[in-house]
Amino acid sequence: MKRIGVVGILILSFCGVANATYIAQSRISGTPLLCNIQNLSGCNIVANSQYSQLFGIPLAEYGVLFYGILFVLAALELVLFDRLLRRVLQGVSFAGILASLYFTGVQVFLIGAFCRYSHASSLIALFIIILASLIEPLNRSKEQHSFVGNLPKESPPHLPMPPVS
Repeated sequence: MKRIGVVGILILSFCGVANATYIAQSRISGTPLLCNIQNLSGCNIVANSQYSQLFGIPLAEYGVLFYGILFVLAALELVLFDRLLRRVLQGVSFAGILASLYFTGVQVFLIGAFCRYSHASSLIALFIIILASLIEPLNRSKEQHSFVGNLPKESPPHLPMPPVS
């Protein structure tokens, strides 16, 4: 079951790379994004806003990096099947969902426009964090709980008593 979750993360991270690459390529080439679906036509407004860069780098390029890292981690997990890799996948995907929530809030409250590509990225990040939490549950098994309560009680050190006269 863990392998299926990791394959799901691999597929979703590939979709995330494709999504972010499209936005980055559009920004680099200067061509507008295709976003003419009903009321979600604010992709270009979002992509060209002052909030679309962080430290002078477009957010889409961070997205390519983020999903690329997830893709590599998931691919390594398929080969190595390591608990530490699953924990790193969880940590990176948690950071991604936090960033997605923040940038969705920026779209809603600061820009006032919605981008379907950004929302797709947020959904991808959400599904990845769900799968990452399923492949390695955060709770510990009974064997891994602290042994403090199970340690034998130490007797106080035995000091010889002076002879009674």
